[in-house]
Amino acid sequence: MGSPGVGVAQQRDGRIDAIEDGTPESVWVAEQLGAPVIKIFNGIFWKHLLERGKPAGAEGRIALPVAGADGPGKELALDLVDRLGFDPVDAGSIEESWRQQPGTPVYGKDYDVENTRKALAEAPRGRPAEFRAA
Repeated sequence: MGSPGVGVAQQRDGRIDAIEDGTPESVWVAEQLGAPVIKIFNGIFWKHLLERGKPAGAEGRIALPVAGADGPGKELALDLVDRLGFDPVDAGSIEESWRQQPGTPVYGKDYDVENTRKALAEAPRGRPAEFRAA
């Protein structure tokens, strides 16, 4: 996965000053696209997305945070998450999507709704050192 001490941003994107200065990644992406972005699937392992969906109400159903502007697009995204077999958790606006970026308590976890909300609330502001560019 790269050299010890080399941040993921260096391996993937290199240095993007706006992100390094605190702009959430998804906000930056939306600015580049000139279109709204809904952040959902960045924190779940692809095999879990493929294999661990369950019917609504099933025990052990994984919750996925959904961040984006309120409105029809977000409503569609919340419904899509449910139809795929996961519990959607409204994670606020795209500006709040830093709460589900790499290195936060919810990232990469298969939590239920309660623990997903708790992890989102506990997320520290700022990018962890291992996710900063050099």
